[in-house]
Amino acid sequence: MEAPRLAHTMSSPTSPCEEVIKNLSLEAIQLCDRDGNKSQDSGIAEMEELPVPHNIKISNITCDSFKISWEMDSKSKDRITHYFIDLNKKENKNSNKFKHKDVPTKLVAKAVPLPMTVRGHWFLSPRTEYTVAVQTASKQVDGDYVVSEWSEIIEFCTADYSKVHLTQLLEKAEVIAGRMLKLSVFYRNQHKEYFDYIREHHGNAMQPSVKDNSGSHGSPISGKLEGIFFSCNTEFNTGKPPQDSPYGRYRFEIAAEKLFNPNTNLYFGDFYCMYTAYHYVILVIAPVGSPGDEFCKQRLPQLNIKDNKFLTCDEEDGVMVYHHAQDVILEVIYTDPVDLSLGTVAEITGHQLMSLSTANAKKDPSCKTCNISVGR
Repeated sequence: MEAPRLAHTMSSPTSPCEEVIKNLSLEAIQLCDRDGNKSQDSGIAEMEELPVPHNIKISNITCDSFKISWEMDSKSKDRITHYFIDLNKKENKNSNKFKHKDVPTKLVAKAVPLPMTVRGHWFLSPRTEYTVAVQTASKQVDGDYVVSEWSEIIEFCTADYSKVHLTQLLEKAEVIAGRMLKLSVFYRNQHKEYFDYIREHHGNAMQPSVKDNSGSHGSPISGKLEGIFFSCNTEFNTGKPPQDSPYGRYRFEIAAEKLFNPNTNLYFGDFYCMYTAYHYVILVIAPVGSPGDEFCKQRLPQLNIKDNKFLTCDEEDGVMVYHHAQDVILEVIYTDPVDLSLGTVAEITGHQLMSLSTANAKKDPSCKTCNISVGR
């Protein structure tokens, strides 16, 4: 069913009621707040008995849309001409009390058969908790509205990016990936204490951990996928890994073929920046048939390991050859444990550049290069 046309407005700073623009025209009506308050010149007639929505159901939730339905008493049901929907981000108890609150979203839609689709990336963000309440309304011949009481308040959470959305991000990342450079190793920087702990408590094997919340807010791997973070970018003039790192002065290096080969699958995970000129691409390497592989197969676009714009693995004259994109910083997540005996650990000679760390880094929502037309 085609989604009804919904109008989106900001709340008035001087009135307890929010202004709703119908069909984006200059003609306006005003809604009572959830407590029933309204201004004397609100244009809404005195309350008459209209059915109050109850038993609200939210379904078909995506990162920027949902379907809503409810039950109503049959009395005066035929008088309903419009629905008023009050949509708000659920307040975070840990949020900054001095920060401006998100402006509530008031939507008005013509009465259509339920369930009704609510869609709009300008007011719905992925992975975000919302509250919603509904009124029924009847438009009078003089333009005034008769409204019901507000329904109960329902809570729901929007979804992650789908494969369709991630494919859009993938295509944008391909545009700026640049030419391919050779690589021979993957590497992981940490503090000395990290490697000492791995040897003492994990039998020399680095263990996967849950990915942090860096990158796109709608990424389906943040806070869910378990893996080990590796880098693979090389310096243009040396063809070797850079000597600086934001993650620690000790580096584990492992031959590329031990992590990335025909027995692994490669997935695109994210594309983002942190208010900087350079961009990051997250890739996931998962051994075929592993739990990580099954997780990614359901959620992420899969890449051809021999032919893609970011990281390739191919055989030339009986030898595996590897290339990486020059113009993006690749963050590679390997989904299985990795034994330290498969590589070497040594101290780097460069600096620890903490300012370049992407730990829990937030994506720049205004960047036109790495954002798509859904919630950030």
